[in-house]
Amino acid sequence: MNPFELTKQLMAIPSVTGTEREIGEFLLEHLSTLGYRVERQKVTPDRFNVLAFAGDGRVMFCTHIDTVPPPTAPVREDGEFLYGRGACDTKGIIAAMLEAGDRLRRDGVTNFGYLFLVGEETDSIGAKLANTLKWNSEYVVVGEPTENHLARAQKGTLMVELSVTGKAAHSGYPERGVSAITGLWNVLVDCQSADWGNDPVLGRGTFNIGVFRGGDAANMIPAHASASMMIRTVEPRAGVEENMRRIVADRATMEIVGASDPQITHVVEGFPTTVVSFGSDVPHLGNMGKRLLIGPGSILDAHTAGEKISKRELMEGVDLYERLVRKLLA
Repeated sequence: MNPFELTKQLMAIPSVTGTEREIGEFLLEHLSTLGYRVERQKVTPDRFNVLAFAGDGRVMFCTHIDTVPPPTAPVREDGEFLYGRGACDTKGIIAAMLEAGDRLRRDGVTNFGYLFLVGEETDSIGAKLANTLKWNSEYVVVGEPTENHLARAQKGTLMVELSVTGKAAHSGYPERGVSAITGLWNVLVDCQSADWGNDPVLGRGTFNIGVFRGGDAANMIPAHASASMMIRTVEPRAGVEENMRRIVADRATMEIVGASDPQITHVVEGFPTTVVSFGSDVPHLGNMGKRLLIGPGSILDAHTAGEKISKRELMEGVDLYERLVRKLLA
């Protein structure tokens, strides 16, 4: 199966986070048919990571098999692109990795393997559990859409939930109530105007309000309001969290939903590099050796209704993965 056909077949299998079982079973069977030694690592009762080895696994190809919603988008192609949910994030990358592995084995190179993970789009549960295994690998090549550039650094994250409780009242008599929305809004304005750091490599830290919830009706003073936000961090988590708590003070209840520190990743001479602002499983795979982050496709196409991957770039990714493994093993 050529990489384009495999990408389309993978995209046709829905695998929104939490529902990765079917694609996991497909990959286990496909890899077994190709002659790899395959294993499954149970993550939850219905979800598992897929492990496969050509030999001793000094270099591990790694990416995730889950996608964001919706479960499927129309799978199609034209002369230039493949379209569908997961095209670049990361089903095209899976296909590129597998084709690179076939080329390596044809030349007698077998010191590599695969690790396909569940849950990257939410809590990285698959990566965190895989990291507890005993690994003899020296390198892990994590696949994300970086336009085939090796990431030399990745911003960190701090995911926060804020909530405010007010007092409900009739909107005709606002003095009888306390607006939770107004209270939360004031906190968020301060957060947005705060300095979240500036790093010479990573650039500026950024603050985003992703979800805002509050109120019940236009003619009521809202008694409850909450918001979910993400800070893309360029400084260690502890300092960012401390800054956030200082801004919020006692004006809202603050819950840390998830966090990771900024990462400096391994680069190899002769490969173009970049810096990425998106998250990945990289922070959770420290026991697997030196971590590299690279793959075909653009992050700007990921998570969009028109998600796509360039056929040319996908095949360049195959060449890149093959060349990279040879260089790492040399």
